[in-house]
Amino acid sequence: MSSDNERQQAKMKEFMGLLPLTLEIAGLPKCEVGKQFTDGQLEVRVNVLRHSFKLAKQLVIDVSKSDSEAKNS
Repeated sequence: MSSDNERQQAKMKEFMGLLPLTLEIAGLPKCEVGKQFTDGQLEVRVNVLRHSFKLAKQLVIDVSKSDSEAKNS
C-alpha cells in the first residue's frame, strides 16, 4: 500500500515540477475578469493541458538523452 502512495506522490511531484513548462506549451489565455469558462471550454482546456503535459515530459526525456549523448562524445 505504501508503494502505491509513494508512486502517486512521485507522479504528483513530477506533474507539479513540469507544470510551468506545461502551461507555457499549452499557451492558454487567462479568463477575462468577471467571466467564467463554459463547461465545453473547460473540457477543451483540460485536454490541451493533458496533451501539453505529455509533450513536456517527452521534451525533458529528449533533452536529457541529448545531454547524455553530448557528454559521451
